[in-house]
Amino acid sequence: MKLEEQLQKRSDNKCELCQSGDTLKVYEVLPQSYGTEENSIFICDTCRNQIDRKAELDSNHWRCLADTIWSEVPGIQVISWRMLNRLKNESWAMDSLDMMYLSDENLAWAKVTGDHDNDDAVQLHKDCNGNLLQNGDSISLIKSLDVKGSTLNAKMGTVVKNIRLVADNTEQIEGKIEGQTIVILTKYVRKIS
Repeated sequence: MKLEEQLQKRSDNKCELCQSGDTLKVYEVLPQSYGTEENSIFICDTCRNQIDRKAELDSNHWRCLADTIWSEVPGIQVISWRMLNRLKNESWAMDSLDMMYLSDENLAWAKVTGDHDNDDAVQLHKDCNGNLLQNGDSISLIKSLDVKGSTLNAKMGTVVKNIRLVADNTEQIEGKIEGQTIVILTKYVRKIS
């Protein structure tokens, strides 16, 4: 039986963290050399995006961890411990952490990434007004920009469609202007609804 089928059966086709039935996928709890039923979990996109810091942390969503901490699956225990530590400013999260038990081996696994030490801050691509930018969005320039290494001058008000987010820098996006792909700073763009 494939890993995904094993996790579907174990989870009864529900997110193993929040019990949602929406778009479930295998999530490998890092670090690991290969995915097994013990170190992988079956979760929804909402949980995945918040774990991976691709969405703002919603403390109400994670109240489900009060039940999840009792799971016997090591991968679920590790993610639960990490997320509770990211939410440790919430009294209910601290209460859950106080009740939670992890073996020494699983506690070491949970600490190895250092993710639990980070706060819940998420770095997202946002335009000049604080609106969230995503791949495929359309934006307009709020300032005329000279394109380095080119004679191109992108005028204020220029619309750029189908942008791409620069993965490792939340202050930059990529877009095409006059057929040329350029990097644009997010502080100079406004999202078009």
